[in-house]
Amino acid sequence: MISAILLAAGQSKRIPGQNKLVKKFKNKALINHILRELIKSKVDKIIIVLGYQYLKIKKIVLKNKKIFFVINKNYKKGISSSIKAGLKKVNKNDEGFLVVQSDMPFIKSSHINKICLSIRKTNKSVHLLKYNRKIGNPIGFNISVLKKFNRIKGDVGAKYIVKRLKKDANFISVNNDKIFKDFDLLSDF
Repeated sequence: MISAILLAAGQSKRIPGQNKLVKKFKNKALINHILRELIKSKVDKIIIVLGYQYLKIKKIVLKNKKIFFVINKNYKKGISSSIKAGLKKVNKNDEGFLVVQSDMPFIKSSHINKICLSIRKTNKSVHLLKYNRKIGNPIGFNISVLKKFNRIKGDVGAKYIVKRLKKDANFISVNNDKIFKDFDLLSDF
């Protein structure tokens, strides 16, 4: 089994007075772009980590039997607290897991499936999408690295673990770097 931890607890600080995840992009709430692709993908379980305005987000997200919610009450402590909250719902007997940002609408289920296949077919610890020299989210991990996430703190995400395990990574080529685009500003919409 492979789980996806969808990080959706942030405060959207760069868009004052709004939560970017509920903001519309191409007539859909931003979070539902990646969520639709996760539902279509070979991921077995989707753990949505909510925090800031969690009721508002929970109300608008797509519904599916793969989806489970976790409320991160410590979301103000940074992204690491959300990753840890999501990892508590990952079974230690699983094959692996993905850490997925909820503000990246150009990722497709085919990209997610490549990461899942890499987790299932290789013994590498980390599974990364790569275009030229650029790597980006989502990032897949073998279940064997689960305990390493106990060390992350503050606003440090999965890239902390990636840096330490880069020699044990499988790089998966993609056609362009548009998929790595995350939405942080009003102008992104």
